[in-house]
Amino acid sequence: MSYTLGIIIIGIGILFDIGGCIGLIRMPDVYNRLQAATKCVTMGTCCILFGIFVIEGINPSGLKALLAMVFVALTSPTGAHALARASYRYGVKLWKKSVKDEYSDICEQPEHPEWEQD
Repeated sequence: MSYTLGIIIIGIGILFDIGGCIGLIRMPDVYNRLQAATKCVTMGTCCILFGIFVIEGINPSGLKALLAMVFVALTSPTGAHALARASYRYGVKLWKKSVKDEYSDICEQPEHPEWEQD
């Protein structure tokens, strides 16, 4: 029973990872790509690790998977936030069809006219 449940959870995690990879390819700018990669791949990786925990149970392998899941859940969004903030502060422009730039009031964005998107 736990083996079947673990395989199902791992399969769901793989689907999230595939969705994140497709989003990484299909999204128009660095900020949307970071969002797709961070949310989907973090969820997918956590599901895969939780599925391993369900299959392995409470033994050293299962506990390592559970601990790795916690680390991924904490560090992946933090790293993506740091990348997005550094990109914005360095002057990487938003996609031309972006509706609103709420971060512009807080952070100054330098001008790089050679980076203009079509």
